[in-house]
Amino acid sequence: MGDPAFDAIRAPLGQLFRLGASRKVHARQVAAAGVEITQPGAALLARIVEDGPVVLGDLSAAADMDPGAVSRQVKALEADGLVERQGREGDARIRVLRATPAGRRVRNRIADVQDRHMADVLAGWSDNDRATFARLLDRFVEDLRSVQYRPTENHRRSA
Repeated sequence: MGDPAFDAIRAPLGQLFRLGASRKVHARQVAAAGVEITQPGAALLARIVEDGPVVLGDLSAAADMDPGAVSRQVKALEADGLVERQGREGDARIRVLRATPAGRRVRNRIADVQDRHMADVLAGWSDNDRATFARLLDRFVEDLRSVQYRPTENHRRSA
């Protein structure tokens, strides 16, 4: 776009997004945690543990994933004994997903590996640099969520 600041952000941001989506990174994390779980399964398990009992539709929205894909992953998590479905308190017709104790252990082991890695990565940073980075990153993520995409000036729909 010609803006030097934007150009300086674009490349490392692209690398960060690729790292977050990397199967190799996920494989190293779960190996270090001593667990076996797919990348989407780990993401959904994290949401279920963090958000507490959750219905499938809400989980799909929170994870920003297709409901069909979420349903398939949840079935696999259930088969592995990491997640269970139960009736919602007050309305047993509504089924909620809860992490089992085994699911919480898996999530905690992965989170521990991630936390240790982050501590190692930031070990050489000053307290001020870490605080500034945290503040700016939070602001950036919030803006990514709230700012709408603009179409290009001469966009055309493909048939």
